Amino acid sequence: MKLIKVTQNEAGQRLDKLLAKYLNKAPKSFLYKMLRKKNITLNGRKAAGNEKTEVGDEIRLFLSDETVDSFTENIKAVDQAKAVKMDGMPEIIYEDGHIVLINKPAGMLSQKAAASDVSLVEYLISYLLRKGDITEETLKSFRPSVCNRLDRNTSGIVAAGKSLPALQIMAEVFKDRSIHKDYLTLVWGHIDGTRKIQGYLKKDKARNQVVISSRMSEGALPISTEYTPVCESQKVTLLKVRLITGRSHQIRAHLASVGHPILGDAKYGDAVQNLTLKKAAGVTHQLLHSYRLQMPSDLPGPLEYLSGKTFYAAPPENFCRAAGSFGIKIDQSMFGEDGI
Repeated sequence: MKLIKVTQNEAGQRLDKLLAKYLNKAPKSFLYKMLRKKNITLNGRKAAGNEKTEVGDEIRLFLSDETVDSFTENIKAVDQAKAVKMDGMPEIIYEDGHIVLINKPAGMLSQKAAASDVSLVEYLISYLLRKGDITEETLKSFRPSVCNRLDRNTSGIVAAGKSLPALQIMAEVFKDRSIHKDYLTLVWGHIDGTRKIQGYLKKDKARNQVVISSRMSEGALPISTEYTPVCESQKVTLLKVRLITGRSHQIRAHLASVGHPILGDAKYGDAVQNLTLKKAAGVTHQLLHSYRLQMPSDLPGPLEYLSGKTFYAAPPENFCRAAGSFGIKIDQSMFGEDGI
């Protein structure tokens, strides 16, 4: 007999949906047959499968270990997570029982693009397994994951949910844009004052690039980007950027379209300037960093305690070194309530 105790990560979903996650190779017909025969019960009673589960519910599987194992697919993510070397774990900015804020390094995927990839999610699962916050058993019904994504070569704050309620709430505030993200970037050229630029973005899937235009066209999406200069030196400006809309490659392509490409950007930048920068400061990717995350003022339910809070992540060493090569100094005092 197998006992499943419903936690906050499983509560609120239908019993049959939860069983389908736990016995993810079992056909639905098998699950309903076991429910009819009372080989699967809910709180000691016969169940139909459409019951909404609650915290503390007890689901009993009167099945042999061999049957359970045969209907449970091996979780490859667990195997990958166990193989992750934790000395390479990205910096944890903040953590509690519901969320983790991680300073993702450039070069790391936020989520898998292929089955063999090891992304930030695998680092997260490895970290939580080693801490004992999750187990291989709990991963059968709920898997912690990231709530927002950054391009592989963009660094900075990524939020992850450790509990289902947190994952759902954070996913929603990123979707409705009530959470605010600010980026730091180094761009070519001189910029005066805060600007808010508009345009239309269309994705070229074949080239994995986007095209920005001032006019609407079929398949294009409206975009809005706001940026403010922090300081400048030698024809390079350190910018603070806020996305009003959030589209793929928006900051990189939008800034390039107005004559201020990001330093090191191979897709939208200047190849000659990038080569010079690579030789001078070792820059091999776009210098774009998500440094500030401000929570909505009215987070609901279990995340209410985070309402209005702001979190910061200083840019990586190579970003600061490149800025320094142009006479722009970046230090920790710039980040916090009294900083930018």
